[in-house]
Amino acid sequence: MPNRIARISAGFALATLLALTVSTQPACNLVKKSVEVEKLLTPLAEADTPQLIATVNRLVGPRSIRGKVDIQFEDTSFATSGIAEKYRTADGTVIVQRPGKVYLIVQGPLAIDIAQMTSDGERFRIAILKGDEKYKRFVRGTNAAMYAKLNGNAEPAVKGKPNNEAQTVKALSNLRPQHLTDALMLRRIEQQAAGLAYARSEFFQSEKDPASKKRVVRGYYFLDELQTGGNGSARLLRRFWFNRVNNIQLARLQTFDDNGALMTDVAYSEFKPFGQEGTYVLPSKIGLTRPQDHYQITITYQSPESVTLDREYPPEAFILENKWELQEVDLDAPKKP
Repeated sequence: MPNRIARISAGFALATLLALTVSTQPACNLVKKSVEVEKLLTPLAEADTPQLIATVNRLVGPRSIRGKVDIQFEDTSFATSGIAEKYRTADGTVIVQRPGKVYLIVQGPLAIDIAQMTSDGERFRIAILKGDEKYKRFVRGTNAAMYAKLNGNAEPAVKGKPNNEAQTVKALSNLRPQHLTDALMLRRIEQQAAGLAYARSEFFQSEKDPASKKRVVRGYYFLDELQTGGNGSARLLRRFWFNRVNNIQLARLQTFDDNGALMTDVAYSEFKPFGQEGTYVLPSKIGLTRPQDHYQITITYQSPESVTLDREYPPEAFILENKWELQEVDLDAPKKP
């Protein structure tokens, strides 16, 4: 019995010694180290679904807008390989009128027209006036139809090669004016429309802050516009993004096709008073991306306070005529064998 007590005492002493030894070792894994993390931008504004709908519908006020703009084209055909071709900024004049009407004039140096295009809400017409002969033409088509690129995909940009008018013309030949109408003049949210439902959700995104150039976390609200089905299903039509930092402001609009594929992605920024009276506060910079058509166009109003608002233009103002006698291409014409 004494030997057993001695063994237990010796074991306890050894365990105590080991515990003291471990506790006196440097805690290398517990050393504090400052790590820079992405900052969450605050304060975050709160809004319910009716308030988000009201925010969108406040931007729907103007019946028509006419103004001078800067137009920047980007060909994203090679975006999957990390290449995007940016063309030089062109001057332009744009008229948009509800419902779905647009007239765009694109000009190069010395105010020479490069292209003109219109959409009356159902059909579009494009006149390419400058560049290589293979691009000069008058194109007709139907808004609802899907067409392939007229000249196939563009070649990737060559490093160090300057942008030129030919590149801009090539991009214009595949631009569809009707893509601009809903981007420049939002469609009203009809909350009581049959078959439509709206759902709000919260989202946080890591992005680069334009001011500090650092990565930050920005809070958003999503407002999804859903087309409900008879079998309990629903299809996503539009998704509105609202920036929540400081206040609620529309930042982005995405539209989707019948299969849920992204069709348009529009970014809104630089909100300013429009017109002499400053009646409407609207985005003066609109970036439209068409992933399926492989292009991006950014339109910036040069002088928002000088635009003309709510003037009624006759229907014929949005039907371009081939007064230049260009070669005509009817995209709806039967294809030859």
